[in-house]
Amino acid sequence: MLKRYKTVKGYGEFELIIQKSKFIAYVERTETEEAAVEFINKIKKLHRSATHNCSAYLIGEHDEIQKANDDGEPSGTAGVPMLEVLKKQGLKDTTVVVTRYFGGIKLGGGGLIRAYGKSTSEGLKATGIVERILHKEIIITIDYTLLGKIENEVRNSQYLLQKISYSDQVDILILVPIDKIKNSLNWINELCGGQVNLLKGDNFYKEINL
Repeated sequence: MLKRYKTVKGYGEFELIIQKSKFIAYVERTETEEAAVEFINKIKKLHRSATHNCSAYLIGEHDEIQKANDDGEPSGTAGVPMLEVLKKQGLKDTTVVVTRYFGGIKLGGGGLIRAYGKSTSEGLKATGIVERILHKEIIITIDYTLLGKIENEVRNSQYLLQKISYSDQVDILILVPIDKIKNSLNWINELCGGQVNLLKGDNFYKEINL
């Protein structure tokens, strides 16, 4: 699993007019190629009468799957510029479909490249970008005598307090970025003077808006 990566928040869309042609960008987070194809087909079905429904997607931790489709536009003037925008912004698991309704004015190769690139960029901006950061659950088990001090320190730290459970002892569940685990464990041990039991839990991603 990647320690961190950028992707889109989820679904989004943006419409603009360029030289009387209507361009509508549709964006979705897609973690598999099947999901990407399903999203593209959904937009194509929605806009059966459109002149073109061009698409691009990047899937996988290392962009193992990447596709671009011009859907009838001159080769290399639509899908590839869209894919290049995704790459330039460093996005993963993202699919974009740009629907075009021709307005009667031909844009030429350069004009099409700019139009599809701009449509994709504006669609991504409207959707929003997040950074997904891999975290590890750490369960801190302490005596009640340490609860006030440790809870206060954790709440004022860079780590995320998720839950406090009470039984014979107190369990404090925190989330720590995967690349800061060693530092966090040392910090907790110092705070508790060694009077603590630490247990590592699951890994999962937390998202931060960019």
